[in-house]
Amino acid sequence: MTTPKAETTTTSRVLAGLRHDDSSVRLRAALAAGSDPDPGFVEPLVERCGVEPVFHVRDMLTWALTRHPQTVTVPRVLAELRSPDARARSQALHTLSKIGDRSVWPELSRSLLTDPDDEVARTAWRTAVLLAPEDEAAELARVLVSQLGRGGRETQLSLSRALIELGELAVPPVLAGAADHPDPRVRAHALATERLRRDPEAGFAYAVEEAKRVVSPGPDGPPGEEE
Repeated sequence: MTTPKAETTTTSRVLAGLRHDDSSVRLRAALAAGSDPDPGFVEPLVERCGVEPVFHVRDMLTWALTRHPQTVTVPRVLAELRSPDARARSQALHTLSKIGDRSVWPELSRSLLTDPDDEVARTAWRTAVLLAPEDEAAELARVLVSQLGRGGRETQLSLSRALIELGELAVPPVLAGAADHPDPRVRAHALATERLRRDPEAGFAYAVEEAKRVVSPGPDGPPGEEE
């Protein structure tokens, strides 16, 4: 039988571990927090998510949060979407995607889907596609298409994948419109996305090269090139 004193010691050890300078200690603390959930861990886990620099530690923090009751975690994670810190917004979105609570859909605002930080926007795209109700897919596709042409190759691939995941009913009409956009980067990205949608085996790099040939780049260089 675990005594109250032992529980207090374990809780204190976990909380101290989450603040430790050594990432391996923080990783073990996050694992312990998820293995033996306690509502008192939610706040420090969320706070650590917003500042944690190591990817695999952040992933463990998110896992630990998914092990706690949604009634406790979801409201606290949602609050992070309004954080001025891009890492906090991005990790909160990632955590919501792992929790999978579709009731948070109204909180995935246009401002997050068009966030100026590419990592936040990419995470918002993935999360929105996972959580969007079926009757919101067309509107989500229109918002995502407004981001065509932004960023480098990795960001553009993330957007293409998100659009393709939305499905046949929502995506082709908005992509067709973007294919005539006056910006050559937008046109090339729209054409590459449509080619990848039709032939997933072709690969994004091939789709981009084919799109470049169709668009005929101007004197500023080929559209869609890595920034």
